[in-house]
Amino acid sequence: MTEPADQTPVLDLLAEMTAASVQASSLDAPTLALVRVAALVAVDAPAVSYLLNLGVASEVGVDGDQVRGVLAAIAPIVGTARVASATGKIVDALDIGIEIAALTAELEDQNAD
Repeated sequence: MTEPADQTPVLDLLAEMTAASVQASSLDAPTLALVRVAALVAVDAPAVSYLLNLGVASEVGVDGDQVRGVLAAIAPIVGTARVASATGKIVDALDIGIEIAALTAELEDQNAD
């Protein structure tokens, strides 16, 4: 279930911050998505952050090869440990995405009956 907007102040704040950052950027959408992935690696972000950002990246045409290219490009700067950590978290994020899609399909099937 989705909570009313007034009950999700942290999510609302994050959405506002993200929207402001997108508006302030002069980058095109795919480049912005790749830069955000690089930033997630740099800060050792959790899997859920990758889930959200890779979903948007996919919607704007970014593919797995481009994400791998970013990981290779930033490895000498952020270090192999951060890139290895990010790779594991990306796999976790993809697993979470698959589970969410399966649960959503199951719920839709139940509601259709």
